[in-house]
Amino acid sequence: MPLGLGRRKKASPLMEDEDVSERSALGISQTSSIPGGSISSIPPGLPPPAPALRPRLVFHAQLAHGSPTGRIEGFSNVKELYGKIAEAFNIPVGEVMFCTLNTHRLDMDKLLGGQIGLEDFIFAHVRGQKKELEVYKSEDSLGLTITDNGAGFPFIKRIKEGSIIHRTQLIGVGDMIEAINGKNLIGSRHFEVARILKELPRGRKFTLKLCEPLKAFEMIAPRSGFSGVGSGASPSGRGTLRLRSKGPPTVEQLVSVIEEKAVQKVDDLLESYMGIRDNELAGTMVELGMDKQNPDDFSQALDRALGDFAFPDEFVFDVWGAIGDAKAGRY
Repeated sequence: MPLGLGRRKKASPLMEDEDVSERSALGISQTSSIPGGSISSIPPGLPPPAPALRPRLVFHAQLAHGSPTGRIEGFSNVKELYGKIAEAFNIPVGEVMFCTLNTHRLDMDKLLGGQIGLEDFIFAHVRGQKKELEVYKSEDSLGLTITDNGAGFPFIKRIKEGSIIHRTQLIGVGDMIEAINGKNLIGSRHFEVARILKELPRGRKFTLKLCEPLKAFEMIAPRSGFSGVGSGASPSGRGTLRLRSKGPPTVEQLVSVIEEKAVQKVDDLLESYMGIRDNELAGTMVELGMDKQNPDDFSQALDRALGDFAFPDEFVFDVWGAIGDAKAGRY
C-alpha cells in the first residue's frame, strides 16, 4: 500500500523579496498549493503583481504569563521567530525561552518545534526565577529528558517519576539548563547536554544552574477571544508552516496518520537512546528513510544530513525498523 510520504505536494516557500513574481513566491505552476485557493498561470512577459497582492502569513502571539496580543510575521526560521516575538513585546530576545502552541500552560506536548499550524496561536514563555542547586548522582540515570528551543536554549522536557531529579522537588519541567558544574551550556544542543549529564560520574555531587519560566498568578490568564492567522494565510487553515534550519520555510499539507505514527516512534527512540525528544529531528529522519531500500543507504543518508549527532549503529537499525513498520502499516 503506497504511503505517499515521499510524494508530498510541492511546498510553497515563504518569500518576501520584492523582485520575485507571485508564481515563484508561491512555488506553483498552474494552481496554488495553499488549500482552498488557486491562481492562474501568469503569461510570460507580464510584470509581477503588486507586492500588496502577495499573500503574507501572519500569526498571533501572547506572553504565556499574560500580555496583549501581538502580530508576528516576516520570519523564516525559529531564531528569527523569537526575534520577532521579542520585537513585538519590546523585550530582549534572550528572554524568550520557548513557545507553546494554543496553550499558555507548560504543556511539553504543545511545544513549538519545526512546524506551526496556520491557525496556531503562539504563547512565548520567558525567563523567570534563577536557581542553583547541588544534586547527588546516586544512580546512572537522572531521569531527565532534554530538548532545546532551536535557538540555543536547552531545557527539561520530562522528568521520570521516582527518579533522582524527581525526588529533589526543586527542578521542574520547562527549566532551562544554563550550566553544569560551571560549564556554560547556553548555545548547546539538547544531545550535547544529555551527553554531559550521562557522563557525570556516579557517586558524586554536581551543580546545576537553572532558570525556570516566568509564572503568573493563577487568576491571571492570557486574554481570550484570539483567532487564528490573519488575512493572507491559507483560507482553510489545513496547512502547516515548516521552519527549516537550512533553506526557506514552506507551507505544507498536514502529515498523514502513518507518517505521524512513524515520527512518534522515532521520537520515542531518541528519548530511549539519547535522553532527548525532538519531533523535528524525528520527522527529518523519517523523511530521509522513506525512499531508501536498505539500512546501509539510510545510514549513509543520516551521516550526510545529521552527522553531528553521531548516532550509534543499534539506534539507526531500530529507526530503520520503525520506518519499515510504518511502510507496512504496522503501527
